[in-house]
Amino acid sequence: MIDLRSDTVTTPSEGMRAAMSRARVGDDQYGEDPSVNELQTRLATLLGKEAALFVASGTMANQIALRVLTVPGDEVIVGDEAHIVWHEAGAASANAGVQFSVVGRGGIFTAADVEKAFKPRDHIVFPATALVAIENTHNRGGGIVFPQDVVREICATASALQLPTYLDGARLFNAAAATGLSLAALAGPFDLVSVALSKGLGCPVGSVLAGCIEHITRAVRLRRMFGGAMRQAGILAAAGLYALDHNLDRLSEDHANARLIAERIAGLRGIELDLATVQTNIVIFRLAAPAPAAAEFVAAAKQSGVLLSAFGARIVRATTHLDLSTEQCVAAAQVLSELAATW
Repeated sequence: MIDLRSDTVTTPSEGMRAAMSRARVGDDQYGEDPSVNELQTRLATLLGKEAALFVASGTMANQIALRVLTVPGDEVIVGDEAHIVWHEAGAASANAGVQFSVVGRGGIFTAADVEKAFKPRDHIVFPATALVAIENTHNRGGGIVFPQDVVREICATASALQLPTYLDGARLFNAAAATGLSLAALAGPFDLVSVALSKGLGCPVGSVLAGCIEHITRAVRLRRMFGGAMRQAGILAAAGLYALDHNLDRLSEDHANARLIAERIAGLRGIELDLATVQTNIVIFRLAAPAPAAAEFVAAAKQSGVLLSAFGARIVRATTHLDLSTEQCVAAAQVLSELAATW
């Protein structure tokens, strides 16, 4: 099977497995796992922050961030179709007691959108705006990179409104590869930022939350509350350290493969795809008549050896990753083209 469902489906390489088997470990709940500590220090430095915390998943990182930066009853400004709204099983309402104010389109919004959506804390009726969150790259937007000049404007406006800012940077490594900007530059305007190791970098588990010492100290306790305190987690952290050494420079290959697929299927009968959105490793397209619904299309692709994700009734996502070769992506594009020819 050519698996394009997600960049989370990768399996650890032999080199990564060897690094995991050699990992120095200790009890991370006591702060005594040397591999975890090394990973946290390294990513804090790369992101330009004071401290960092290794957590189980990107969703856990997002939920901890909400608890650090908001209180129940607050409102969070987010972009259209943000992961924190769509793909976390309603966790924000259950865990943090917040609601969302969705602005912009396709995952991108502006400082003017923030100013318009802002609600003061002392208003007798409105929920108080407490946080601005940006997702970069934006998953449901097709893996688009949030323009950094707009990021800076948004964060400056948020600061003027005395609002903290959070970057859901699950695929920030992809944003860095696409723009040539450093992780520190991309994360710099934000108070708190997360990155995922289990997506483009091919690790089996893990994300990292980074920010000031005060925020990360609070995050440690919240991680425990969410059941995320781990013991000899260095076995997992070693995978992250290996990935930072070996899997960053090759992300551009995934981007090229995604572009290859997109260019092959864009314009085919029944497929609506904006090539401008294909900036990293995600391809999202819509199925219009006479094409079938997404579930039927995904099932047909599976029968032909290609796994895709149905992202809506008529929306399909394909995601490239390090376990796929260019030849496999060419073959996948051919399968999708042949399916389109049957409509």
